[in-house]
Amino acid sequence: MKHILMAALMLGAAALPATAVAQQAQINQTIAGTRLDISATGDVTRVPDVAIITAGVVTRAMTAGSALQQNATRMDRVIAALKRAGVEDRDIQTSNISLNPEYTYANNQPPKINGYSASNQLTIKFRDIANSGKILDALVAEGANQINGPNLTIDKPEAALDEARAKAVAAARARADLYARSLGMRVVRVVALSESGGNYPAPPPMPMMMRAEAAQAADTKIVPGEQKLSVTLSVTYELQ
Repeated sequence: MKHILMAALMLGAAALPATAVAQQAQINQTIAGTRLDISATGDVTRVPDVAIITAGVVTRAMTAGSALQQNATRMDRVIAALKRAGVEDRDIQTSNISLNPEYTYANNQPPKINGYSASNQLTIKFRDIANSGKILDALVAEGANQINGPNLTIDKPEAALDEARAKAVAAARARADLYARSLGMRVVRVVALSESGGNYPAPPPMPMMMRAEAAQAADTKIVPGEQKLSVTLSVTYELQ
């Protein structure tokens, strides 16, 4: 029975993925010299190339059916305007549809329904930020009466994050060398490395309510500015 148990344990160890074995070996390795733990961050900046905005139509009527019908008609015009402006189907998504009664309240009387409010919201991704303001003005002209945003972001941040990672590695090594020289020692090797963050927190979208008459006064402009992308690394070195 003992031989069977030993054979099963050996078979199970052999079946472990190579990555799992390597990770276990890395965790269990010992340090002969002095251990130094460093946390370093690499930052890069990029100009956002995508603006995400919600645009919707709110209609009111005496009956629920009429409110929905008017809403659908105006939303069809809004979607058609988006497509004429070159916005692709993949960048237009329905995010919310709602229908709610509206009440009149009087003293000492039960609430009375005096109509219905229908709302249809779209989430729109503009890949051409320079022209997105003009498109928003066109949407208002076609019946959109509720617009919120923008949330500016970067469509493909991987290359920028890799650059931030390289900066974090360089910063960690420079700091380790500084400590080592101050102690009369040298950096022998990297014992462990982990990434605790690779992100680019976008600023919260600011409410932007538009009305048709206001849009006619001047062209809407969206200024992309810059966003910071950061990667933080935790590195363990051995000093001797």
